[in-house]
Amino acid sequence: MPVYSARVLVSLRPSVLDPAGEATRAAAGRLGVEGVAKLRIGKAVELEIEAPDLDTARERLSLLSDRLLANPVIENWTLELAPGDQGQGTSSPVGEG
Repeated sequence: MPVYSARVLVSLRPSVLDPAGEATRAAAGRLGVEGVAKLRIGKAVELEIEAPDLDTARERLSLLSDRLLANPVIENWTLELAPGDQGQGTSSPVGEG
């Protein structure tokens, strides 16, 4: 069965405050890095999944992203999916929530 490599990028919705991002932006200024007008912190989840085809892999990963990896109330997510060492398919962003 083909193996697909995926990366789920999770970020706070624009309307949600990001105190960690703001603290990091302020710290950049204290380090002498000027011009950082906006900084928001998110997370990246990398995984491999076995699936019979690209569409099935996309469906499974969308379910994981919606219900486990991201909090749909305050976070958005995007999915990047590509064939792994044994998979077949195309490399491209394939979903978001």
